[in-house]
Amino acid sequence: MDSASTIKILILDDDTFMLKLLSRMLVKLGYTAIAMCDNGSDALKKIDHADTCPDLILLDLNMPNMDGIEFVRYLVDRQYHGKLILVSGEDERMLKTAEKLVHAHKIPMLGYVHKPVDPDKLAEILLGWKADVLNPLSPNRKIYSANDTKSAIANRELVNYYQPKVSVETGDVVGVETLVRWHHPQDGVIMPDRFIHVAEENNLIDDLTRLVLTQAIVQAGEWHRDGQTLRVSINVTMENLASLNFQDMVVNLVNENNLPPQKIVIEITESQVMGSDTRIPLEILTRLRLKRFHLSIDDFGTGHSSLSQLRDIPFNELKIDQGFVHRAWTDDTLRAIYDASLAVGKQLGMDIVAEGVEDRDDWELLRQTGCDMAQGNFISRPLLPADLPRWMAEWHSRVSTELLIGSTAS
Repeated sequence: MDSASTIKILILDDDTFMLKLLSRMLVKLGYTAIAMCDNGSDALKKIDHADTCPDLILLDLNMPNMDGIEFVRYLVDRQYHGKLILVSGEDERMLKTAEKLVHAHKIPMLGYVHKPVDPDKLAEILLGWKADVLNPLSPNRKIYSANDTKSAIANRELVNYYQPKVSVETGDVVGVETLVRWHHPQDGVIMPDRFIHVAEENNLIDDLTRLVLTQAIVQAGEWHRDGQTLRVSINVTMENLASLNFQDMVVNLVNENNLPPQKIVIEITESQVMGSDTRIPLEILTRLRLKRFHLSIDDFGTGHSSLSQLRDIPFNELKIDQGFVHRAWTDDTLRAIYDASLAVGKQLGMDIVAEGVEDRDDWELLRQTGCDMAQGNFISRPLLPADLPRWMAEWHSRVSTELLIGSTAS
């Protein structure tokens, strides 16, 4: 095998059979530097020494004496910098809660697997991580500074990609969401999680959003003139809504590009929507809505005041967060949250978009429940504008042959 054999892995489980089983699975995947412990105290002794401290821990949750949750707390005390995979026979809801706790402790977690462990699922989790470990200087791990980000904005290295939204009932392509990528001159395409937080922490997010917004509206105008009546969604932050000039900028851009305001959707992440002073954001959003722009509440259900936001702001689109959509067909907790979000949106007469549609089962759930629109990798990954026509032709073919939907009109 390759140099995966140099990666140190610790398996912590009180079941001897499970220790041996997981060890065999890892060996088959090329990992041979494996240590096993059947209790937390012995595992912590290995972590305390540099030569035995693992790069990755496979951790059982339910163990006598020191359980997995307590063990994680001791990892925090030791400032453990490796990764974690939870392995448990507990139900999905318990695992998701444990995962949330691990993330709250800021310990990097690759995922979790259920017992009995599926070797393919374990291999899938390990695949991307191994590439990062063996290539620690790859662009995906590089940290970008405020000056790097500022230069990227000034040099217009930030490029908009567009992820399609489609009608669940007809399969028609009804819109796109704007998603920014950094085309770095040396490192290639950099995803937004590598630079958005840098912009937010260094007062650059307003400039970044304005560049993205300008490019998106110009592109929307080109599509409109070419007969593509796509509705273009653009994410904005509370920083953008802090100045009344923002509303004028949006309106002027739309007018300059001869674009109907109905074709622009301003998306606000639900957890960000309102701070302590609501006057200026409320004025901006209300005035935009009066001018017939669409307003969307993004990642619905992930914040702390979802229903009050719907009460206070004239949204006409609700996006159900991907965390409540993918696999909701098989998870009772996710399904309950998905159903409740859908019902609230429907009762308020809003357009409902389900994010994170990753497979055919997700798609079928939306069809069965009457969701309006779908977005996710099952439909399409984010695309450059030049790639959209080819994808649309392929999608219309899928609609009629694979998904068996009657209407495919564009």
